[in-house]
Amino acid sequence: MDFKPKLLDLYIIKKFLGSFVTVIILIILVVVVIDLAENIQDFLDGKAPVKDIVFGYYFNFIPYFVNMFSPLFTFVAVIYFTSRLSVNSEIVAMLNAGLSFYRLMVPYIISAIFIGILSFYLTNFLIPQTAKGMMEFKEKYVSKQVRSKEIDNHIKLNDSTYAYVHYWDNNNLVGYNFWYETFNNKGVSYKLSAQAIMWDTLNNKWNLGDYTIRRFDNAREDIITGSWKDTTLPVQISDFVYVREGVALMNYKEIRQFITEEKAKGSSMIKSYEFEKQRRLAFPFSTIILTIVGLCVSSRKSRQGMGLHLLLGLVITFSFIMLMQITQMFSIYGGFSAFWAAWTPNFFYTALCVLLVIYTPK
Repeated sequence: MDFKPKLLDLYIIKKFLGSFVTVIILIILVVVVIDLAENIQDFLDGKAPVKDIVFGYYFNFIPYFVNMFSPLFTFVAVIYFTSRLSVNSEIVAMLNAGLSFYRLMVPYIISAIFIGILSFYLTNFLIPQTAKGMMEFKEKYVSKQVRSKEIDNHIKLNDSTYAYVHYWDNNNLVGYNFWYETFNNKGVSYKLSAQAIMWDTLNNKWNLGDYTIRRFDNAREDIITGSWKDTTLPVQISDFVYVREGVALMNYKEIRQFITEEKAKGSSMIKSYEFEKQRRLAFPFSTIILTIVGLCVSSRKSRQGMGLHLLLGLVITFSFIMLMQITQMFSIYGGFSAFWAAWTPNFFYTALCVLLVIYTPK
């Protein structure tokens, strides 16, 4: 028999990606129906047009959902079509024709790398754009996504500069009971306080109402007061508000810059941001790892058929997702570093992958 490994590679890649797309379509249809049933009342209450629901919400929702469960979709796809090959004794025929198990892994790995690159692109570039579309839809028709922070907001702008606002009205862009302080090695060197602070959208400046400026130079204190003043301050509107899942709106470059800025401000959310950055790098690699695990699990011919393979696949996939959630909690609320929290599931399942490859009958 004239055995052609390259034709076999194309055959497996086609089956792999075809099964992957089929699984995505089937599950997305179910998820969209469930999500629509849960949110239909909110859409009706917000008087959202059908066009905006379809293109503004679901067209932006689908990439997010596909990427979030891409390891599961990949794993199910591998289990599904590899089990069919195993049940039909096609894998046995390939091995009897002289194809080694390691060579059989090549088209699987190629397909997984393609899906991993797609996942990296979705996570770091496309989804931040679609997330903005979802946020705009929810802001307009469902609920407020941009909200004022709780009262008494203390803001660290850098190591020597602090600001405070008692209450921020994000609808009118006005804050009440505001102060701004800078420090030197002797203590407070400058303090600005105002009864009200308003953002001038035309001139991109802050307007201060009933303000007092104090400058300290050793024992000397200069005081300036006034009823109204235009000024520029290193304070942003974003310092006074929060956006639900705001980090999801940032691409990889933006989130790195954002983390640098938040570190300078002494933000308490740094651990969460660091984990998100590392997760975006680690997540695509899980596709490759779980693909090889799926191949090893489903390449064995079983009397129970595809059902046993699918059960094992689901158990392994959900255990992977659960482990990632656990390590995330250790990172945010414990002393676990963001790097190890994001990459530990990959390292653990890489070890499992190596053991399965070694002990899989060849």
